This record gives sequence, C-alpha cells and structure tokens, in this order.
Amino acid sequence: MIPYLCLYNAILTFVLLMPAISKKGLQMPESPIRKLAPYAEQAYKENKKVYHLNIGQPDIKSPQIAMDAVAKHSIDVLAYSPSEGSNAYREKLAGYYKSKNIAVTPDQIIVTTGGSEALLFTMGCIADIGDEIIIPEPFYANYIGFAKASGVAVVPVVSKIEDNFALPPIEDFELLITTKTKAILICNPGNPTGYLYSKEEIQKLAKIALKHDLYLVADEVYREFAYDGASHYSILQEAGLEEHAIMIDSVSKRYSMCGARIGCLVSRNPKIMATALKFAQARLSPPTFAQIASEAALATPQSYFDDVLEEYTERRNLLVEKLKEIPGVNIGLPKGAFYCIAQLPVKDTDVFAQWLLEKFDLNGETVMVAPAAGFYSTPGAGKNQVRIAYVLNKESLVKAVDILRAALESYND
Repeated sequence: MIPYLCLYNAILTFVLLMPAISKKGLQMPESPIRKLAPYAEQAYKENKKVYHLNIGQPDIKSPQIAMDAVAKHSIDVLAYSPSEGSNAYREKLAGYYKSKNIAVTPDQIIVTTGGSEALLFTMGCIADIGDEIIIPEPFYANYIGFAKASGVAVVPVVSKIEDNFALPPIEDFELLITTKTKAILICNPGNPTGYLYSKEEIQKLAKIALKHDLYLVADEVYREFAYDGASHYSILQEAGLEEHAIMIDSVSKRYSMCGARIGCLVSRNPKIMATALKFAQARLSPPTFAQIASEAALATPQSYFDDVLEEYTERRNLLVEKLKEIPGVNIGLPKGAFYCIAQLPVKDTDVFAQWLLEKFDLNGETVMVAPAAGFYSTPGAGKNQVRIAYVLNKESLVKAVDILRAALESYND
C-alpha cells in the first residue's frame, strides 16, 4: 500500500502546485454557437452531411471590388496603420454614415478588429469592475463573454417570444437601474431574435438614458437587413444623445466579410473617443489588408444590397412558413438581421442539439442548431429554444427544416 500512497501524494502535490486559473477565466462561458463543433466534426467523419443553421456566416459572395483591392495592392512593406484606423478609410466611413442620415466626422470613428473589439473597448471605457450593464435578453451570446472579460455584470431585462421580442416596458428597465448601472446595450436589428427596434422604441431608450445619465450602446452591425419596408433607426440619429450614444458597427455581415475582422466604435463624446483610443493604441493597429478591403467595399453598388435583401426576405419567409408547419414549434417573426428564435417541443435543446449530431440523420443528413440558453443570462431561460440562422440557400433551408421535423418526431416518439 505504501507505494500507492506515495504515488497518490505525489499526484496530489503536483496538482496543488499547478498554477491556478483565474476566476475570470473560469467564468468565461462557452460559445453556444461553437461549442457543438466537435460533434459536427465527428458527424463529418461518419460521412454525414450537416446543414449549419447555428452560425451567422452568410453564403452571399463578398463584393468583388473588395477582393480586387487586396489582390491589386501595391504595398511593399506591410506596416502598422494608425491605431484609430487609416485616415482614408475613416473619411469614407463618415461618408457612408452620412448617406444613412448619421452625421459623424472621421475623428468620431475608431476602427477596430471586428465589432467584438469595439464592444470590449466600450466596456473598458464606461464601466469599472462590478459595474452593471442592462441588456434586453435574449442577446448575442458573446456579450456575456465581453462582460466577464471586463469584470462587468450583465443585468437582463426579459423580452418574450409571445411579444415577438419587442422592447420590454420601460418600467422594467427602471426597476433594474442602480448606482452601479452604467449603460443599456441593445442589438438593432437583434441577434438572436431578428427584432428591429422602431424609432419610437429608440426614443424611449434615449429618454431613460438621459434621465438616469446612462450610456446607450447600440450594436448596429445588421443595419442593412430590415424587412417588409421597414427602415433602421440609429441611436446616432436621435438628438440629445451626443454625450450618451455609442454605436458598434462591423463589415462582417453587411458585405459578407466575416473573416476581415473589421469593425468600428462611433461616438460624438470626445472623452469616450480619447479613452477608446488608448485601448486602440495598446493593441497597436487594426489589420491593414482588411482595412483596404473594407475601404473598397464602401463603393459596393446599391444593387448588391437590394439583391441581398430580397434573397434574405425570401429565406425568412420560407423558413418561418416551414417551421410553423411543425407541431409544437413556436417562432418569433424576424423583422431584421437573419436570425430567429424557435421554441421547440423538447425540454433541453442543448441535449437535443447534441443528439442531432451524434444520434440522428435522415438519409445521411442532419442539422446543427444553436441552443438558445446561451443567449440568456437568466438561469434556466431559453432551455427549450434554439437560434436559427437562415444563411443557407432556399433549397438547403427546406431540407434542413424537413430534417428538423423528422428529428423532432423521432426524438419525442
């Protein structure tokens, strides 16, 4: 027994001497969008075809003008750009925003490595450890990760599928505001709900932000995706928010350029911009070639967006129609972006989504969805919901929903 005891003590000593992982690191959530990837990989190894409804990676071709700009570059030295982004790109960005009735100057724009970095910079600028940000849920899952990385607490205000995820009553926000509250954060149009906030709803949020001296942060990366004749209304179009509004933007979805990793932080508040610039300087600069592509993409003709909007409108209509045919499925109608939340007749969509990849196929094909619980911070919320991204062509969408229907029949049999 003594040798075994010695071995046990040696292992215990080794474990105790291992460097500890930070609490912040332990609290970082897994991505509900990507955590099932190993099961999808195994499905591929088993020669199954997987229809990816789980991730917002458009299949729309990126603008050729952006690709050509990189291919035809004349750079001899791939140097740093200014920390705030290239002057030429920011000047053209300001022109783009002007075309959207958003009046900003180049010095009110900081180019970031994706919208993700813009959100991290924003949280670093407006909140200290232990401060709070109110977010209508369900919300983009990485907001939790950004908050954890910044030591900020997310305080959810619940929107409901029964109300199509409309803005919760302002009274619900009022009840949550404390001395630690620094901001309200929205995604407009919404990921994962597809909800598009009206001008009146934005004005309600503006009033509460001004009343309580809070920042109003809007993630507007899906601005171009507004359906049924509706138009997007930016927080930067609302008068009186000059000191309070911070906009997050990105080229990822607008131009189907997710891999470029170019976004921006936009605000008319000079203190915010000066502080964000310090964060930008600490990471040196955004990527040069991606800025070249993004600058060129600004010359994309309107016909490109008209075609894309028509295509996504058709996909949305088809998806919603097909899902409504499945017994027990409830779905919110997306007004923008290219996502929807569907409520399924199962107890736990984490278990169901894994089962789809591990145990189920229809003629060698299956689907991958994103369990919606990861888009909520309220414990237990969204357990029977999934987020579906309608980024596949219409034929594939029909096949994917048919597979989902067959899977639900088999799972609940």
